[in-house]
Amino acid sequence: MAWYNIILIIIWAISAILSIILVLMHSGKGTGLSDMIASSMYNTAASGIVEKNLDRMTLASCIVFGVTLMILMLTFPQGAIG
Repeated sequence: MAWYNIILIIIWAISAILSIILVLMHSGKGTGLSDMIASSMYNTAASGIVEKNLDRMTLASCIVFGVTLMILMLTFPQGAIG
């Protein structure tokens, strides 16, 4: 396997894990009991800015994930892995 494919796999794995973590960090949009209890913590003016930055970081990590996946599809050797 080529050295650049190893680097791409590492970047791909990091962006996949980061995307999962960032998606899970988003606040819920529901009206359930947990949202009523936690609503006092998230109703500050700063939370809107934090949520916007979280959206940007999530989008960036998902784009990196998709781009590295497409590059790996084109450059990864055909056949058996290894």
